[in-house]
Amino acid sequence: MRILVSGGGTGGHIYPALALIDEAKKKDPTTKVLYVGTNRGLESRIVPDAGIDFKTIEIQGFKRSLSLENFKTVYLFLKSIHESKKIIKEFKPDIVVGTGGYVCGSVVFAAAQMHIPTVIHEQNSVAGVTNKFLSHFVDKVAICFDDVRSNFPENKIVFTGNPRAQQVAHMENKNRLKEYGLKDNYPTVLIFGGSRGAEGINQAALDAASKFKDQPYQVLFVTGQVHYDEIKKRAAQKEIPANMIIQPYISNMPEILPEIDLIVGRAGATSLAEITALGIPSILIPSPYVTADHQTKNAMSLVNKNAAKMITEKELTGAKLADAVDQLMNDSAQRSEMAKNASDAGVRDAADRLYNVLKDLVNQK
Repeated sequence: MRILVSGGGTGGHIYPALALIDEAKKKDPTTKVLYVGTNRGLESRIVPDAGIDFKTIEIQGFKRSLSLENFKTVYLFLKSIHESKKIIKEFKPDIVVGTGGYVCGSVVFAAAQMHIPTVIHEQNSVAGVTNKFLSHFVDKVAICFDDVRSNFPENKIVFTGNPRAQQVAHMENKNRLKEYGLKDNYPTVLIFGGSRGAEGINQAALDAASKFKDQPYQVLFVTGQVHYDEIKKRAAQKEIPANMIIQPYISNMPEILPEIDLIVGRAGATSLAEITALGIPSILIPSPYVTADHQTKNAMSLVNKNAAKMITEKELTGAKLADAVDQLMNDSAQRSEMAKNASDAGVRDAADRLYNVLKDLVNQK
């Protein structure tokens, strides 16, 4: 099968695409893949580093306010459709997949105009603008949350889950925590605000530090590279207990997750896919800076199943965070119940499901 994939801007659009590509190549090593993104998005670094053929188009998103830049956006969109058609003619894909972000808008739209089978994958509980637009032209819409069904034509929807879940579902304990000065096989809390970090979570974690002292668990606090120096300066003015380790970044974060007993972090689609695939209790602090507040809706999908607790960023304080962590880490029965509920919400064969959608469409051609 020849698969053209497009999606970018954030890891939430890129990592599910890479997980799908990984599964497709496992199932059929002769699979050919081309990834189309922009030269400014994260995909321009992540995709080539993964050894996947990569091409770029020039496109930008609409400004939410009235702006002359939107005229340029329309011009670039029309131009990028033309560029996309050239790339498609050259690569000759059997199917085209969009995983979100404005870059996939012109690529998938061009493919639909050329009568090539098309699929979009929506990771969140609220549809992105690009995927809403594309849903009128594609053959299938793959979703991860039932809440998003109302955003799309019902006859096109297929529930697949997030392919990232399948990538991490079978990870085993590699005893990596000792690399960071932590104990093996000891109850561990991970506090992590995403790859770039989150100022609100970082400050709350610092303010909570003294309350973690002498507790029967350890804390791995990952600040994000851009925040690390500032957090270390602030930490030097506080009493950081020996059972709390501060790190800027963890390479291949999913590898340490089998050793984690509780996660404190954002409610992005990729994070929730990993949490549910491995059945890890969580305290979710949704980002208030995302479109349509979709992280809160993502988080509530687990809160309503008693698989997670939620603290809004507005109400987040060091004391509130420490109390929530303490309550769960000192109640193994509640953590076990939440872990089971998180596991029950996981879709561990999501990559298989999405791949089968692609395969069925190609076979129907």
